[in-house]
Amino acid sequence: MNKTMFDELLASVQEMDEITAGKKQPARVFEYPEPEVKRIREQTGLSQNQFALLIGVSKRTLENWEQGRRHPTGPAKALLRILEADPEHALKALHH
Repeated sequence: MNKTMFDELLASVQEMDEITAGKKQPARVFEYPEPEVKRIREQTGLSQNQFALLIGVSKRTLENWEQGRRHPTGPAKALLRILEADPEHALKALHH
C-alpha cells in the first residue's frame, strides 16, 4: 500500500473514532424502517399461530412485534423483508 492510500485510510479510521465518540456528526445516515409485521402477516393470510410457526418464533414474540413492544432483528428481520417483497414465493419456499 502506498503512503497516500495509507494516509486516506488512517484519516477515515480517525474520523470513524470521532463519530463513535460523539465528537463529530456523520456525513450521512442510513435509516431502514422497521418492517410492519402485522401487515406482512396479514398479506400471507395466516393466523398469528401459523405465521409464528412458519418463521420460527413464539406467538408471544410475534405479538410483541405486531404491537410495537419489540422489534425483529437479524435473520428474523431479513425473513420478514423477504416475505414482504415476495410473499408467494417466500411461503412456497418456507412450506417445503
